Amino acid sequence: MTVTYELMFILRPDLSQEQVNQQMRKYRDLLKQFGADKVSMEVWGKRRLAYEINRFQDGVYILCYFTGDGTQVAPVERDMRLSEEVIRYLTTKHEKGLEFEEKDVPEAPEAVAPPTAPVTPTEAPESSEETTVEEVTEADSNSEEE
Repeated sequence: MTVTYELMFILRPDLSQEQVNQQMRKYRDLLKQFGADKVSMEVWGKRRLAYEINRFQDGVYILCYFTGDGTQVAPVERDMRLSEEVIRYLTTKHEKGLEFEEKDVPEAPEAVAPPTAPVTPTEAPESSEETTVEEVTEADSNSEEE
């Protein structure tokens, strides 16, 4: 019977993008080796941990969905437990079928866009409408005092 599983794992924050992609490919291949039908992985990026884990305050979050008969969970969790790159993981089983699209791991790190030049504010053009200023007369100011 094919069941959908969700696997969230957190990698060390000091890993490069290539090392993160390498870990994702490693676990994707391991899941497929043990019979997973569909595997989808998504990088959530570096985020602050709720509490310190192994002296790390941040971690790179990876969300993985896969379908299989359940024999994939134990070998993958064993490998994650022994890995120095994975600082935390959790696998959950979805009783009701969860639909997801199969996403592959990027082969090369994504290019980072070069920083753009800082935007400097420009003066707003003066409007063509004339502004009118009300003149206050002595009579108006005397009536306000009363």
